[in-house]
Amino acid sequence: MKITNKMFAECFGTFVLVLGGCGTALFGHVGFLGVAVAFGLTVIAMAYGIGHVSGAHLNPAVSFGVFINGRMNFTEMLLYWISQIVGAIIAGAVLYGVWNAAGMGATGVFAANGYGEAFQTAAGDGYMNLSAGGAFAVEAVLTFVFLMVILGATDERSNPKAAGLAIGLTLTLIHLISIPLTNTSVNPARSISQAIFSNCDTWSACSQLWLFIVAPLVGACVAGLFYKVVAPEKK
Repeated sequence: MKITNKMFAECFGTFVLVLGGCGTALFGHVGFLGVAVAFGLTVIAMAYGIGHVSGAHLNPAVSFGVFINGRMNFTEMLLYWISQIVGAIIAGAVLYGVWNAAGMGATGVFAANGYGEAFQTAAGDGYMNLSAGGAFAVEAVLTFVFLMVILGATDERSNPKAAGLAIGLTLTLIHLISIPLTNTSVNPARSISQAIFSNCDTWSACSQLWLFIVAPLVGACVAGLFYKVVAPEKK
């Protein structure tokens, strides 16, 4: 498959992920459970819709983990990152446009990720006051878990027909655990797209954005290396 096809697929897939998951968080009125399910469903849909084109990474951390594991080269990873971030930002812009069209006023937290007392106060009921260290650990560990499942489910020794379902359900579980803690990132592109359009007087998503880029990449890196130890390729 040509790299341009893969880039378009990743851009489109990440667009759908952010539109579906963050859109549900912003407009769905379905609670944390509903948002978690929405993110899982979008991944399942894209896994079966575009997985045969690009692998449906939809996430720079996923591409990084796959690169570290030796399943893609550095240039391809960078092109995936660009496509994913562009797709996520386009989806954020669409959500921002809908927000304004509905006359909802300032975007506030929007669907951005965050931590600490200021984020807890700005985000409202149900969110916990988590330290920066705690937020980093949560995002890194859960991204590690996510990548371990992805690498295992897409291993040629595994059952490829079940991969999309396994990955989507894992992302749902991850959101159930961490929405009250960080609003769940495990995806730098998703975090970037929402931080850009947030507008809160008492808290800044952009000032905390670094954590939701670095922590998922760290977790993905560890998973990419660890999977080589857990499931070494046959020589």
